[in-house]
This record gives sequence, structure tokens and C-alpha cells, in this order.
Amino acid sequence: MSRYIGLDVHMQSSTLAVVGPSGKRLQSQVLETSGRALLQALRTVPKPRYLCFEEGAQSAWLYELLRPEVDDLVVTIPGRRLGSKSDAHDAWDLAEQLRIGGLKRRVFKGQGAFGALRTAVRGYEILTRDAVRTKNRLRALFRSRGMHELREEVWDPQDRTRWVKRLPASHRDLAEMLGRQLDAVEELRREAEKRMLSEAATHPVTKRLATVPGIGPIRAAQIVATVITPERFRTKRQFWNYCGLAVVTRSSADWQRSPEGKWVRAQTTLTRGLNRNRNGMLKRAFKGAAHQVVVHMPTHPLAHDYQRMVARGLQEEVARVTIARRIAAALLSIWKHQEVYDQTKHRSQNAPTLAAEH
Repeated sequence: MSRYIGLDVHMQSSTLAVVGPSGKRLQSQVLETSGRALLQALRTVPKPRYLCFEEGAQSAWLYELLRPEVDDLVVTIPGRRLGSKSDAHDAWDLAEQLRIGGLKRRVFKGQGAFGALRTAVRGYEILTRDAVRTKNRLRALFRSRGMHELREEVWDPQDRTRWVKRLPASHRDLAEMLGRQLDAVEELRREAEKRMLSEAATHPVTKRLATVPGIGPIRAAQIVATVITPERFRTKRQFWNYCGLAVVTRSSADWQRSPEGKWVRAQTTLTRGLNRNRNGMLKRAFKGAAHQVVVHMPTHPLAHDYQRMVARGLQEEVARVTIARRIAAALLSIWKHQEVYDQTKHRSQNAPTLAAEH
């Protein structure tokens, strides 16, 4: 008899609830959030057992710890709940939704041999964001004193001094502190980048994906560390949705009567931009790759397609997204078939635009 287990996890305590195949509540208990306590409690539940818990800071650790102990493990992002809420209520609800197959949003957690690469990419992303924030704060400080035409040399420790001297004495100490913070973060960011590229070099797939136009070694490492395996996506449209490159449409009253009395489809479908439920790192990677191709690779077939789309009157932003989608589709295909990018395989075409496809 199958057992369906819901686990509501918090920093110090976790609530475990078990339901049977008919939906009967079998047991519930509060545990310490430690590997030993969770394993002991889980092993007391008869097999086959199926486990579900929510995405959170500890979900990756719990997945690695508990996955070998169950027949299936689901990490989910729950929808909005109305009414009463408690740890026990959440655990029972997770177990019940797992039993009836009502979990709509599942989170992929298997990282296989890419655990070290994923950690290296995360460190690089964190330090990059910190460097950008510090630059923005330093830029805001200069602009608050009317210095709007800042140059890139302001980020250089040697040239920053003459810019700081132009500030009033009351603002110089803060500018110098932010400058030292930026220098320290930039040094750590370069170290993190070196570590990430070194780890990526141990995986042949990153070298293969780096041949895709606009991707390069850094974006290839980010994509591999995030996606892990291309088999997660059956079609390119599923991949577009995960990357935030899918078009959201809305319609109402889809059918209407024609003058002849027949039911015909009404022209009421409207686009609402790109989907917001996406992986932000992948969206930045593919849109950045499209920008790289359009701006710095004008002789590439994709750049020619972009130029033709713009010449036909398509908005530049929409045309760039179309190129980003084509790069993403090519990368997914190359990854699945273990090929190397070949630009001659791009059809010379009036590339289908988002408007045409949707």
C-alpha cells in the first residue's frame, strides 16, 4: 500500500504527514530539522513511499539526503493558499496533492556531476550582482553632486582619486569607502570567474555549447549549471517558456457566429508580452547572446535575419527576442544531439517573428 508523505520544513523544526492511497490520514509528527532525525522518521514509513516538500533554502540538501530513501521525490512551488494555515495543515496538504497528482509546479533538483559547477556559477552571480550594486551606489553619489558624465575610469582605483577630489569634503569619505568596497568585490568576482571557467572546462558539454553564437564560455557555464540536462525539455517551446522567451496570450469569447450562421473563431487573442515565470539567469544569457550577435557579429546569418525583420518594420526589441529564441532552440538541439554549432545550417529565410508565430 502506497504512502504519500508531505514535509513542511523550517529552520529548526519540520512537520511530517503521511496519507494512504485512499486519502486517509495515517500519522503526523514534528521533527528536528536534521538529517539524522528526518532519515529515521522516513524509514519508519512502509514502502512504497512518495515524498513532497516545498522549494526553499534547504531543498537542495534535503533532495540529496532523502531521494535515495523514497520511490519518488517532488519539490514543488505551492500556489497561493487561502484560509487557515499552519505547519500541520501545509504538510497534510502537500501529501494530499501528491496523492491526487495536483502538484502543478515542480522544481528540478537533480544536479548529478554538475554540483561543483553549479556552486561556482552561483558564487560568480552573487559577486557580479554585488559589484553592480556598488557601482550604482558610487555612480549615484557622484550624480548627487551634479557629476553626470562619469567615465569608465572612475571604476579604476588609480584614476578614481581625481574624481573623488572633485567632490565636497563631506562626500569624499563615503566615495573612498565605496571605492574600496568595489575594488575588493571586483577582485573576488575575478577569482570566482576564474574558478567557474576552470570547473566548466572539466565538462566537454560547455565547450560544445560555447560554439553557439553569442554564448561563449561564461554563458555556456551558466546554462549548463542551470539546465543540467536537455532531456528536461521535450520541445523548444518548453525551453523558451523556462527561459522567459515564451509569449503570453489572453483571449475571451473565442467563438462567434458568422453572417452565414456558422461558428467561427473570433479575432480576440491578445499578446501580453513574455512570460514572467522564468529562470532569470537563462533569460539574461540568451538575450545577451542575441545582443552580441546583432551588435558585434553583423555578417552572421542571424544578424542578417534581424536586419531584415527591422527593415520590414518589426520593433527592434521584438526582433532581438526572436533572435534569442532561435539561439536557444539551436543550443537545445546541439545539446541533445551532441553536435557542434554550424552556422550553415541556418536557413536563409525571412525568419518567423513572434507576431507571426502567435
